[in-house]
Amino acid sequence: MDLRPIGVFDSGLGGLTVVKEIKRLLPNESIVYLGDTARVPYGTRSKKTVTEFSLQNIRFLLKKKVKCIVIACNTSSALAYTRIKVETSVPTFDVIGPGVRAALSNGLVKRIGVIGTRATIGSHAYKKAIHKGSSKASILEVACPLFVPLIEEGELKGQLIEYTVDKYLKPFIQMKIDILILGCTHYPLIKSQLLKKLKKIRIVDSGKTAAKELSIYLEKNKIVSSKNKKPRDEFFVTDLTDRFIKVAEMFLEESLQGKIKKVDIN
Repeated sequence: MDLRPIGVFDSGLGGLTVVKEIKRLLPNESIVYLGDTARVPYGTRSKKTVTEFSLQNIRFLLKKKVKCIVIACNTSSALAYTRIKVETSVPTFDVIGPGVRAALSNGLVKRIGVIGTRATIGSHAYKKAIHKGSSKASILEVACPLFVPLIEEGELKGQLIEYTVDKYLKPFIQMKIDILILGCTHYPLIKSQLLKKLKKIRIVDSGKTAAKELSIYLEKNKIVSSKNKKPRDEFFVTDLTDRFIKVAEMFLEESLQGKIKKVDIN
């Protein structure tokens, strides 16, 4: 039993989809979430900058005495995970490894698609991880820079998002992929739109698989929280506006009025 909270960070608020999955699988765990909203997006920045920002986020969470950390940001996972593991004193989970392991779990996948930000796709982190697990897999990675702003504007249905989905998914349909990995924690919010276009193709939510691996780890190592303890979640951002609150509530699907605090992590 370990009553310390779980730390989660993202470049913005998309990581709250991961928090939602953690809360579903581990309802007794307290969570400390940090969204670096003052410096979002990370997807357009250099590896050096993303690593620097990610380490600042890690240090903030460690000060909160967390028992483990989830990097709920594909860009940070792709560009900074190796450095983070060296710098971190607690178990740390990324979102790329779990997503890839889930995609390769049945051993039958031959053609894999990956969508994400420009930085995540440009790093080829998913491609490298997939090839480690299956050298025979064919991989197509496509950057989808318009998805994040559309999702944060609430454009989850209608012609605009449908047109954008058509634009980005066309190469995958032509390739006849077996599976699509969502390489951004925003993307689960448009999963229904993706399924409309991809029909029966399996979709892997990297954030959801990370939450599952975290749950297994905590249970296996007997560091879950007490079932008799009411969880106490804390939400921090580096910049706070009414719009951020609305977007956060959309991701987490619960009211966060008065629950989000602004912090300075520099």
